Amino acid sequence: MSKRWNARAVATALCLVCAPAIAAPELEPQDERWAEHLRLDVAYVIQADGTYTETREQAIKVLKPEALEIFKDRTIDYSTSIQKADVLEAYTLKPDGRRIPVPKSNYQVQTSGGQGDGGPVFSDRSSMTVVFPELAVGDTTVFKYRLTASQPLFDRQFSEVETFSRETYYGQVDLHFDAPADLPVKHEAWHMQVVRDEVVGGRRINHWRLSNTSPIKSSDLSELFEFERQPGLVYSTFATYADIARVYGERAIPKAQPTPRIRKLADEIAGKRREPRDVAKALYEWVSTNITYAGNCIGLGAVVPHDLDFVLDNRMGDCKDHATLLQALLSAKGIQSTQALINSGGLFRLPRTPAVAMVNHVINYLPQWDLYLDATGKGIPFGMLPLGDVGKPVFLVEGYREGTRTPMFAPGSTRQVVRTRMKIAVDGSIDGEQDVELEGMYAVNSRSGFRGLTPAQVNEGVTRYFQRIGTDGSATIRMDDAKPLADRYRYSVQFKAGQAVPVPGAFALQPMIPGEAPVVRFASQANLEVGDGETNCTSGFSQEEYVIEFADPTRVVAVPPNLELTGDSVSYKATYAMEGNTIRVTRVLDDRTPGPICQASYNRAYQAFMKKVLTNLKAQVVYQ
Repeated sequence: MSKRWNARAVATALCLVCAPAIAAPELEPQDERWAEHLRLDVAYVIQADGTYTETREQAIKVLKPEALEIFKDRTIDYSTSIQKADVLEAYTLKPDGRRIPVPKSNYQVQTSGGQGDGGPVFSDRSSMTVVFPELAVGDTTVFKYRLTASQPLFDRQFSEVETFSRETYYGQVDLHFDAPADLPVKHEAWHMQVVRDEVVGGRRINHWRLSNTSPIKSSDLSELFEFERQPGLVYSTFATYADIARVYGERAIPKAQPTPRIRKLADEIAGKRREPRDVAKALYEWVSTNITYAGNCIGLGAVVPHDLDFVLDNRMGDCKDHATLLQALLSAKGIQSTQALINSGGLFRLPRTPAVAMVNHVINYLPQWDLYLDATGKGIPFGMLPLGDVGKPVFLVEGYREGTRTPMFAPGSTRQVVRTRMKIAVDGSIDGEQDVELEGMYAVNSRSGFRGLTPAQVNEGVTRYFQRIGTDGSATIRMDDAKPLADRYRYSVQFKAGQAVPVPGAFALQPMIPGEAPVVRFASQANLEVGDGETNCTSGFSQEEYVIEFADPTRVVAVPPNLELTGDSVSYKATYAMEGNTIRVTRVLDDRTPGPICQASYNRAYQAFMKKVLTNLKAQVVYQ
């Protein structure tokens, strides 16, 4: 389950992305639908030891040519070491009732494996794909398969999550669970009908059903995912999230015990450092920069870290391996830490019923400084977390505390200040310089974008930027070393652009090169539709200063009006001054939205505020 971040000022690699709340739901017109899920039947048969079989049958009708590419095949992913996949039925159903079975030649199996007799190192994931023959608009694909799990992830435990989008047409969905009556099961369902809940022959039979024949219209905008708003359910033998953390720890903690090799490495990394925080920082940076990410895990490796010798020999590991290695190194230097489970996707609220799928990532917690670290977040400085970890429920493997969340970015800590000095010649060409200072996540993202690039490559990229905006130009850049993991960054661009503005004429002021967070990126939300849903949000700060000198005989006729606004957790101040042929401008937008969740009422007030800011930004400097 993945939802796009919906932040006020959340930066990606080299560009700020601001997205609003989702628009109010509209029903999807039937003639716009590409396909319909006519039937989905899911049945789990669970044993006392946690092993199970999962049988799925689905029928999908293709309504538009655009859907043929999407639904022409179906794929099953599974773990070869602990699961077995069997296709029970697969055929194309024609409108006249004819069935065209999928021939064996239309099956393709891809399996991860090792060299010779060796097994796969990091992933034993396999996929089986079937391609439906003679598929055309109006046809229905029917696919039924069974997965048999010969070993549970955790002994005598089972948990499963099923969710269904309100934007998708479902004729009928049936979910069946068949488990021993004495198995301690909890379940929680939303927008689903209870069909059956009874004990028969010592087994508890549960059956839920849903139908969604009037889906809402899809939107490019994203709201915060909430289980209560989507049809679905959680079914689990775990009593609490603490139990999930505990059973994970039973396998992970022994792997984090320092060995002689680990102690020697920790001493080498620490060097002459003596302050514990400095030592912890050095150990974190070593793991983050020297251990690459390995992706999927093998079999029970989904919940068990690899041996640390294996991780060090290969300089590679998944999130559990990073966290376990860092914990061992910290322990070798006498620094207490624990691993912590978290959802690094789009979930900020988890259902009451715990399931393993709710926690898909492992990080570290250092109680001495109340500090969280994620060594898989490459480029993230010590003391910070990647965006996907911020403001999330977190479950400590040792010292579990109910209701714990990772911290948000402190308001005011993510900043961009851009200072631009330009001379505009009588022919409209520009000669100028732009200095950029970044802090917090803006600095991290800029470092990430520049890291590994030479100054020549960056200069070439900026020159191409001028060409894309329709002017001949050139630029040279001076920048800090991007390699260190730090939350401060500076660079300066000297540029020339031929006939960039009309003379005489007018233009609205924007940074010549936008950078991470120009004021207009915040204000652009003024034109986006705000709905009734909650959104993910965070803070940001943007300051722009301009000194623009026009060559004689050009004269400045008018500048935009000064403006000062104060809203709920956000302020804006703009001053414009003329001094002969020179104008001086300062704009400051300080967004202190606390996050991580914003209510619809806050979003509407924020949008109204930004409409006033955007009007000011559109006002032009006029000259002749």
